[in-house]
Amino acid sequence: MLTKRIIVCLDVRNGKVTKGIKFKENVDLGDPVEMGQKYYLDGVDELVFYDIMASAEKRPIDIEMVKAVARKVFIPFSVGGGIRNLDDMRAVLLAGAEKVSLNSLAVQNPEIISQGARAFGNQCIVLGMDAKKVSPENLGLFPSGYEVYIQGGRKAMGIDAIEWAKRAVTLGAGEICVNSIDADGTKDGYEISLTRKIAEAVDVPVIASGGAGRPQHLVDVFRQGGADAGLVASMVHYGTYAIAEIKADLAVAGVAVRV
Repeated sequence: MLTKRIIVCLDVRNGKVTKGIKFKENVDLGDPVEMGQKYYLDGVDELVFYDIMASAEKRPIDIEMVKAVARKVFIPFSVGGGIRNLDDMRAVLLAGAEKVSLNSLAVQNPEIISQGARAFGNQCIVLGMDAKKVSPENLGLFPSGYEVYIQGGRKAMGIDAIEWAKRAVTLGAGEICVNSIDADGTKDGYEISLTRKIAEAVDVPVIASGGAGRPQHLVDVFRQGGADAGLVASMVHYGTYAIAEIKADLAVAGVAVRV
């Protein structure tokens, strides 16, 4: 049986891990390298570091941070934000990351997905997707019920979430991390409907993101949403749960996890 992965997400702003609610009211929490090392030692399966302001500020990712993480963390980790071209992707991978997460850049220049997949392999290319539920009167424009946003949730793109997911996989994305803007930071549970629709539409692993507040939320998104992995942030950043505790609860619920 394939195990489900637990991934800790570290949003980075001005060199600090930060957390907000629905992409707003962010609070700084600590050093990304130190926090990443702690979660690695606690037994998390993977990490993801998002420079949440890089794309909006039109600047590159902090490569020195990536190198520092690689010196302290010995599990797969991906990096997103501020990746502008193939050279930036190469620099991130050479600095020690296993994967690059493409979000705003991929929407604005879809061919970067194909270029990255050809150069480094599909397994290195993660499509990061921020999506928001649309109003009922707009379902004709967005049949899935969700619209794609970029620049940290600040800019609506007029693209249907499911259509974008399918196109990205066709272009070469090896994994999709689907983040619900509506659920982000609320700790009320993942957007099950969005996750399930994406998982049913593509044949690559899907990571659920946004809304995890307790282990049962992970059980729900694995069983009902078809997710292959669950991203967590608030529930571990604030010390509410430890990684081992989450995995123990999942195992009791019958979810296969790596212990």
